[in-house]
Amino acid sequence: MRSLFISDLHLDEQRPDITRAFCQFLQDDASKANALYILGDFFESWLGDDDSSPLIEQVKTALLELSNTGCQVYFMHGNRDFLVGDAFCQAVSATRLDDPCVIDLLGEPTLLMHGDSLCTGDAEYMQFRAMARSPEWQAQVLSKSLSERRALAKQLRAASSEANSNKAEDIMDVTPSEVERIMTQHHCQRLIHGHTHRPARHAFTLNNKPAERIVLGDWHRQGWVLDCKDSEIVLRAFDM
Repeated sequence: MRSLFISDLHLDEQRPDITRAFCQFLQDDASKANALYILGDFFESWLGDDDSSPLIEQVKTALLELSNTGCQVYFMHGNRDFLVGDAFCQAVSATRLDDPCVIDLLGEPTLLMHGDSLCTGDAEYMQFRAMARSPEWQAQVLSKSLSERRALAKQLRAASSEANSNKAEDIMDVTPSEVERIMTQHHCQRLIHGHTHRPARHAFTLNNKPAERIVLGDWHRQGWVLDCKDSEIVLRAFDM
């Protein structure tokens, strides 16, 4: 079994190079894998499953072609694309995952998350996250026209960029105690997540046993993938 994990591509019509790199990645790597896990912020923003922009249609076609090769696609929401619904997943034959969820990876229970819920030091963001995840807020947003949703998404991105520019770096990273709490709750010694754009493998001790937190990288100047095959786990970057 070979499983690949990616996150934080932030696909956007303003960055066609990232979309091209993703489609090439599907052909070169994912088509040879058994499973592809997309752990959030796949899109820079998601206005609703009724959006059918050229970018979205291109990505749908590429993912469906991958699914048709026999590679199982799994999708988890991020903080940018939390409005992705069942219609999108059905269109690309993907399985939607809850955040968090536990899978068996190379014979070991492994916790998968996007990672934003681990950043509990950012109180302002956590407050927004709670609101944006509520069914009432989402229903209200989706009831708006596509043009209204585009304007709202633009407004939210601008507000987020301005807020983050004034925050200390450590506030936007994960809170160690929250990492330990959620891993203990789910009885896992391995955690894979994205969101922070700080790709690394962190070894530590949890409940008197070796544990590891693997952080996926964002696709900006290079791409990142966690490649798991047989007994080997490799976090690697590649040129786009």
